[in-house]
Amino acid sequence: MIGHHHDHDGHDHGHIHGHSHAPASFGRAFAIGITINLAYVAVEAVAGLATGSMALLADAGHNLSDVLGLAVAWAGLKLAQRPPSPRFTYGLKRSGILAALFNGVLLLLACGAIAVEALRRLADPQPVPGTVIMAVAAGGIVVNGVTAWLFARGRKGDVNIRGAWLHMLADAGVSAAVVVSGFIILQTGMHWIDPALSLVVVAVILAGTWGLLRQSVALALDAVPEGIDATAVADFLKAQPGVATVHHLHIWPMGTTDTALTVHLVMPRGHPGDAVLSGLAHDLEHRFGIGHVTIQVEIGAAACAAAACA
Repeated sequence: MIGHHHDHDGHDHGHIHGHSHAPASFGRAFAIGITINLAYVAVEAVAGLATGSMALLADAGHNLSDVLGLAVAWAGLKLAQRPPSPRFTYGLKRSGILAALFNGVLLLLACGAIAVEALRRLADPQPVPGTVIMAVAAGGIVVNGVTAWLFARGRKGDVNIRGAWLHMLADAGVSAAVVVSGFIILQTGMHWIDPALSLVVVAVILAGTWGLLRQSVALALDAVPEGIDATAVADFLKAQPGVATVHHLHIWPMGTTDTALTVHLVMPRGHPGDAVLSGLAHDLEHRFGIGHVTIQVEIGAAACAAAACA
């Protein structure tokens, strides 16, 4: 951890970089996941066209959007690892947020297309072979399950990777539902089950996509990241020795894994020293997961001009 301190306009600043929370490289996981999912999409699309199964075509379209989503997430992860530059002083850490936001919008568009076709087929059900549906969907359980497993270890550290994991896990569940659909068709001959199930698929996708989209928009708007209690952070800072008041506390995401904080601490007895600020930054990182901390120390209320603090 490196501490930099300097005086500026009568204020004392502490600027501390914490340890990075970036996940380990998932390049191989993305490459494997994209490859096997593309192969499965091709098989599923051919089977869906050959049999006229709307459920298979809907799932193929969804899986294709997931392949694109994996590619975008991979690109976002790689861009986020690029170092800072004179123009992009934080680097490109927010690329992961943009990737997650793109994935959310992409899935919404895919849901709309699937729902329109499903409603058309529901009004005019077409016979489909349940055995073929069950066989192809069973393959989807394996493909999506393996892909989800590839991202399981990183699901708690990055919204991009968690999104990939959730999508693949949901896809495995959807494929299982398609197997059930094929079985019901074989047993009852009710072919309307096929488009009806595709609407269920849309509902499942929307449920998962809404959370991803909501979180991505919040991160893009600099909301306090989920899992960090801003009130608890403020209380922690107020409880530090020598701190009279705390103001201008801002907590925002630098990317999908890194969080920044700036704060003004009023300390009437003066600057506590570099070691104290470095220790405070260390505590903020390990208690709250905030790794990039900037602290401005003020001697009293007069040190923070009304115009500057408006």
